[in-house]
Amino acid sequence: MRVFVTGATGFIGTAIVQELINAGHEVLGLARSDASAQKLIDAGAEVHRGDLEDLESLRSGAAQVDGVIHAGFIHDFTRFPEVCQVDKIAIETIGEVLAGSDRPFIVTSGTALVSPGKLATEDIKPPVNPGWPRASEQTGDSVGAASVRLSPSVHGDDDKHGFVPILVNIAKEKGFSAYIGEGLNRWNAVHRLDAAHLFRLALENATQGARYHASAEEAITVKSIAEAIGKKLNLPVRSVTPEAAGEHFGWFAHMAAIDCPSSSKWTQETLNWHPTHSALLTDIENGVYTQ
Repeated sequence: MRVFVTGATGFIGTAIVQELINAGHEVLGLARSDASAQKLIDAGAEVHRGDLEDLESLRSGAAQVDGVIHAGFIHDFTRFPEVCQVDKIAIETIGEVLAGSDRPFIVTSGTALVSPGKLATEDIKPPVNPGWPRASEQTGDSVGAASVRLSPSVHGDDDKHGFVPILVNIAKEKGFSAYIGEGLNRWNAVHRLDAAHLFRLALENATQGARYHASAEEAITVKSIAEAIGKKLNLPVRSVTPEAAGEHFGWFAHMAAIDCPSSSKWTQETLNWHPTHSALLTDIENGVYTQ
């Protein structure tokens, strides 16, 4: 299969590209810079110049292939509503090209807000949250795409901008590693290579409107993550009150407090996806985030 991949040179996209090529697929990767283009060439992929705001590049990329994986997103939280709108328009644009065909389209979503406080499962379809402007999954539904929901922590080598690096940087800045209250709120996690494998399986077997959960570990307490970070950095580990969380964590306080366990039982059974790579706490303990 010839596959158009957006976000093809990002932390997860790089792994997706390699996973697809290793499985015998041809990859057409979106690249906005010479450095990104060279990275794709080195990986054995074909380069398609453009970006998520260049709609013509998205149309022409989607028109050339047998399927699309949309893994790209502009990670600029200073203008989050704006980049969420860019994402929405990009999905709609690609969907228009694929409309009326049986070419698979996989968009990227997340597990964190599917069912806060309860175990998230693939059959739950969360409504659009006015306080959370990203609606990749809901937009994907409107154009017949399937969704891969990523864990809050997609971890592994070269993770520089994910949630764990944010916690590590805050701990270094504040002089201690923190959790909120008792720290018993839970995240789920997946290694990026396991996530990439799931994207390929979803592409090859997707049903329109299906949700697939990239959660290898259902529930890891934020306290245990903070403790692992503190141990590796040789820093004390402390609780901060919910009232003090905003001052300590800044804009990240909401994610530090969220309770979002997630099952991938249906995904594993349906796609024969079985995560095999290292666990989140193991990666922290082995210095992946403190080198």
